[in-house]
Amino acid sequence: MLEDKNPQRTSLEHLGEFGLIDHLTKNFDIKHKSTLTSIGDDAAVLNFKNKHIVVTTDLLVEHVHFDLSYMPLKHLGYKAVIVNLSDVYAMNANATQITVSIAVSNRFPLEALEDLYAGIETAAKLYNIDVVGGDTTSSNKGLIISVTAIGEVEKEDVVLRSGAKPNDLLVVSGDIGAAYMGLQVLEREKEVFKVNPQNQPDLSMYTYIIERQLKPEARKDIVELLKALEVKPTSMIDISDGLSSEIMHLCTKSEVGVELYENKIPLDPQVISTCEEFEIDSTTIALNGGEDYELLMTISQEDYPKIKGNPNLTVIGFITEKDRGMHLITRGEQAIPITAQGWNAMKNEE
Repeated sequence: MLEDKNPQRTSLEHLGEFGLIDHLTKNFDIKHKSTLTSIGDDAAVLNFKNKHIVVTTDLLVEHVHFDLSYMPLKHLGYKAVIVNLSDVYAMNANATQITVSIAVSNRFPLEALEDLYAGIETAAKLYNIDVVGGDTTSSNKGLIISVTAIGEVEKEDVVLRSGAKPNDLLVVSGDIGAAYMGLQVLEREKEVFKVNPQNQPDLSMYTYIIERQLKPEARKDIVELLKALEVKPTSMIDISDGLSSEIMHLCTKSEVGVELYENKIPLDPQVISTCEEFEIDSTTIALNGGEDYELLMTISQEDYPKIKGNPNLTVIGFITEKDRGMHLITRGEQAIPITAQGWNAMKNEE
């Protein structure tokens, strides 16, 4: 995991906005021919010729989307990039550029922002993307990060949420629910720390689920795998708000129904054991947890032999006619209507 230790504190005010941008972005290099002009002009200039462009933006707000009491700034920078790249890959596209904007209060020294941007730089290198611009401003409400991701895709390769057809298979990458359970562990240890600041928690048994929360990965590899297998999904979405919410998005946009099988949902053993420890139903967590950033897709039954037995992909249900509705088929073979109870940024927490 990324380290986040820097004892120095350098005031930001003597750098100024442009000096700060120059300092934080000096290590970003250009990797794509489509990047004609990058940071340093009024706008980035990109040349995509005949390819389609996809653009997506996500905003991360302190105390809403992240808690710096357990989220290291390097991890936060990394995650801010990943959540945007995931949306690009959900379009079956290749991410090529990002812009990064931050609003920051004066409680953050330069070294803290260096850590944040080191995480951004790490993600940019690992996912082969160019950082081509952004903005910085002051904030009296803590730290706010906005990342815009740009990608390219051939016209015939674009996958939308609206292409699912009855009899298509519902497929998910990876496993579900780990990020939410990692968050539960971190929140619990935060409360313990408040009572006893000398306490040093042993988190070794929660390594996987905590990493899924603090340092998620976008599934670029799945897009590449599907291409290698010659499988083009009929619809696709990334799982940011919870499996049930994303299924409902696909079904609503495609005007179809679905049958999701509880016993097919992929769960890591660490998720199951932690759910038991917290006395939480693992299926509820899988449906409503969110922040997994796996890819949920539908594929034609004709493509099933191509993915059969692949450890990266799991068939968890199938698409039905719209009038049959959206249902979870339980282990006891009961049909329960699927409802969206995942993350809602506008929810009143009072």
